[in-house]
This record gives sequence, C-alpha cells and structure tokens, in this order.
Amino acid sequence: MSSIFVQAGIFILAYFVVFFIISIIKKNNAVVDIGWGLGFVLTSYFVLLNTGNFNFRSIIVTILVSIWGLRLASHIYKRNKGKPEDYRYAKWRENWDYFYLRSFFQIYVLQGILLFLIVSSIININSNPATAFKVFDFIGIAIWIIGFIFESLGDKQLKDYIAKPDSEKDGHIMKEGLWKYTRHPNYFGEATMWWGIFIIGLSIPGSWIFIISPITITYLLLFVSGVPLLEERYADDKEFQEYAKKTNKFFPWFPKKQ
Repeated sequence: MSSIFVQAGIFILAYFVVFFIISIIKKNNAVVDIGWGLGFVLTSYFVLLNTGNFNFRSIIVTILVSIWGLRLASHIYKRNKGKPEDYRYAKWRENWDYFYLRSFFQIYVLQGILLFLIVSSIININSNPATAFKVFDFIGIAIWIIGFIFESLGDKQLKDYIAKPDSEKDGHIMKEGLWKYTRHPNYFGEATMWWGIFIIGLSIPGSWIFIISPITITYLLLFVSGVPLLEERYADDKEFQEYAKKTNKFFPWFPKKQ
C-alpha cells in the first residue's frame, strides 16, 4: 500500500507545478486557491483508478470529496473572477525577494505537502480492500453531511448578504443565519467534513494513524490560514468586535447575552 502513497505524492507535486506555471502566466497566485479543492478530487480519482479498488466505501468517499472539492473550487472561481490578485498574495508579491522561487516553495510545494497530509485518509480508504459497512461508516457520513451544510449554506448566506442593498442590512458584518452561532461557519464545516471522512476510515483496521488528516486541516483553519487571517483583518472594526463578543469563534453555539 505504501507505493500508492508515493505515487499520490508525485501526482500532487506535478499538479501544483502546473498551477505554479499557470500563476506565472496569469501573474496571479490566487489561482492556487481554486486548485486546492480540485486537487483533493483529482488525487482521490488518481488513487481509485490506479488501485482499481472500486468498492462501496471508496466510491462513497470519492463522491463525498468530489462534492466538497468541486463546490469549493467553483465558489472560489466565481468569487475571484475578474478581480485583482488576493490581498495576501499581492502583499507577498511586493515584499518577497526572489518572489517566484519563494512562492513556488512557500505557496505551491507547501500546499502540496498539506494536501497530501489531509488527503491521506482518502488514499488509505481508496487503496484498501472492501469490507462490510460498519457503524463508523454511518457516523462518518452523518458528520460529513453536517459539515457540508455548514460550509455550503454559510457561504451562500454570506454571498446573499453581500448582494443585499445597504438599506436592507443590519450593518456591514454578516450576523444572520449560521453566522449568528459561529463567526466562521464555513471553516467549521470544512473541518467537520474531514473529521467525518476520517471516521469513515476507522472501519478499516489500523486507520487511527490517519488522524493526521483532520488534525492538519483543523489546525490550519483555526490557527494559520483561515480564522486568524479574517480575525486580523477586522481587528479594528468596531462592529465586528461587538459581534465577536457575542458569537463563538469556531464551534457553533447560542449567542452570548450582553
């Protein structure tokens, strides 16, 4: 089974090299954000096709990651279409010496490594022989569905709120729907989906080691590239700070009473 992990690692590296070349042509590193979700989908299919392991569990998991990854890639593509390079990448472009060399390793190679760690739970599932469906499968699928609802519905609610006329908004910060219970329902949903996939994998003996997958994505979202960047962006925003006093940062819960 280790050989398929090596093959998947090589595939992921080649995949991000392609996106790096595209970024040079377009002079826009934000293309990697579109490639992120799509990379999980293609890696899952790569493993499935190379192992020929078309059992019910591997097919279900591949479908789940396809729904997540294609929706995410499409959402980011529509959000970024026609807009300048994301402020994060634009800032790095201005500040970094040896920009292309550094961006290759710090953006593309690093994301490839992180993608490999996170997708490892799917590589494990898609390369293992079929076994009967177990309670872990049903629990994992249920948790994945909860996560998908939080991410997709949270994104839609935010998009709809932004599109509203200012006269119909209660301020410039989204505080309705799922955003009433967590400041980052989409990030909570994304982490939850990967915990669901990991739990599905527990139906396969010895799969506890792949807990690295949901731990990695949860850590990234909570402490690196998700929540902290947005929280920092609104650090001086009075409306957001009032909202933050009442609303949980990540895990959904009822608003605090002031």
